Amino acid sequence: MNIVDEKGNNIPNQESKRVISGILAILLGSLGVHKFVLGYTKQGLLLLISAIITFGIATAVTGLIGLIEGIIYLTKTDEEFVYTYQTNSKPWF
Repeated sequence: MNIVDEKGNNIPNQESKRVISGILAILLGSLGVHKFVLGYTKQGLLLLISAIITFGIATAVTGLIGLIEGIIYLTKTDEEFVYTYQTNSKPWF
């Protein structure tokens, strides 16, 4: 099944990374692992480096970001997730 965007263009079907990204965001969100899975290398490095530079102090904040993103990922349908995060590249929330 193809996905149609707001302009009526067909978007080729992609395998959804929703479940794995959601679980990784909840469990390892403070390290940005879910960002690497989705192909957001810059954002993943930002989370990982902030955890390393602050000796883990920033992991409370980045862990909360990961928890929120994980919940958002898991509550979307596969089609919404692919369209929003894999096709349109929305890196945050």
